[in-house]
Amino acid sequence: MNRWVDISFDCLPLRSVGRLDIPLDASPNYQALCHRIKAAIAKHGLHNTYYLFNAKCVYHLTNSDAIGELDFRFEGVALTDSTDTKTERSDLQVELTRETCDWLTEPIVAWFATTVSKSVEADFDRYIRAGDLDQAKRRIEQIQAASDDAGGFVGMYL
Repeated sequence: MNRWVDISFDCLPLRSVGRLDIPLDASPNYQALCHRIKAAIAKHGLHNTYYLFNAKCVYHLTNSDAIGELDFRFEGVALTDSTDTKTERSDLQVELTRETCDWLTEPIVAWFATTVSKSVEADFDRYIRAGDLDQAKRRIEQIQAASDDAGGFVGMYL
């Protein structure tokens, strides 16, 4: 066992959201996800924002599979710098879903909930580096050129 923190998530770049209407025949779970995504867009905008969902963060505090594990679920937004090359901050809802630590106390749970955000931000930087950075840079250059051509205004939803 050679692990410290296991993090997994699905990622939706908010700039890729083309429509905000929710299908009438969508399941209640999907409708709820759509509402949370819409709220994230209203709060953080579309640029340099990524919605993380179906996400978990597991801490292994001991070298045992039987004890010392903290499992968290999280969902929310990772925000990057203007070049999409570094995570600046996150806005996550974090929940402890399972633990195998009989010595766990509420202040420790609260501290780890904050630590989940820091861990996700560090891992999101790895996610960015693993992606197609050149494509993101070309997209940013195109947006900047369009903005310059329009006298500094690109328009909504670009």
